[in-house]
Amino acid sequence: MAHDSAKKRRALPVRTIVRYGLIAVGMCLALAGGISASERLQQFLIRDARFFLPAPVDYGTESPNLELRGVTYASRARILRLFDPDYGRSLFEFPLADRRKALLDVSWVHDASIERIWPNRIVVTVAERKPVAFVRVPSDGMTRWALIDDEGAILEPPLKAPFRLPLLAGVMLGESPEKRAKRVRRMQQLLRELGNLADKVSEVDASDLDSLRISEQLQGRSVSLLLGDRNFSSRLKNFLAHYPDIRRRMPQASAFDLRLDDRITGLEAPKVAR
Repeated sequence: MAHDSAKKRRALPVRTIVRYGLIAVGMCLALAGGISASERLQQFLIRDARFFLPAPVDYGTESPNLELRGVTYASRARILRLFDPDYGRSLFEFPLADRRKALLDVSWVHDASIERIWPNRIVVTVAERKPVAFVRVPSDGMTRWALIDDEGAILEPPLKAPFRLPLLAGVMLGESPEKRAKRVRRMQQLLRELGNLADKVSEVDASDLDSLRISEQLQGRSVSLLLGDRNFSSRLKNFLAHYPDIRRRMPQASAFDLRLDDRITGLEAPKVAR
């Protein structure tokens, strides 16, 4: 009896080893089959023409399977050109991250998303930047108009700009977007404080962040007002209340220093911001 019991104890590990060995072999076979099936599926998705992004029917037309949404002022043609390498290729190989990164470099594009819709459609959704002011920028020895948003991005205006925005002076192309954005925020702070009084402001000069200057039309003439760095609303209200008398006594003056709350000082014509 003791001998038979010892034989059973020796046989048990053998059966266990065999069982686990068969399980391991089965798992390896299943894994190999899964890899093989995955490779076959991948090749099917790459090579089958049903998954190819169709090219435009003719030059100058758009592919019916590439849909652009949210594009108003960004260059539609430039955006479409980004996808030229993808026509005639499978959606499986479509480089989503690369195309989105390229989209963010297009003027007016603030954000973008791309969807692959099987079997063979691409949907591109663009969120455009929102301009908050016009700016003057140098170009080939001349000055041209551009737009700027609250992040300091310079935007090319559309042919017929439907924007009623103030002019922001003091912005320089050589500055970083972060520095330009500071000037934009100072302008916005001033205009918010002025409230309804901002309706007649045609220009905000933020060349000096600590001494803001505005221009507005009063009684048919342009007036330049140095407002400083605070109390914008009260200083402007005080000037407007006294302007009829000021104009009577100083008919030629067109620039005034309002940085002292209890004083209005006539200035020479403002110099062009550098």
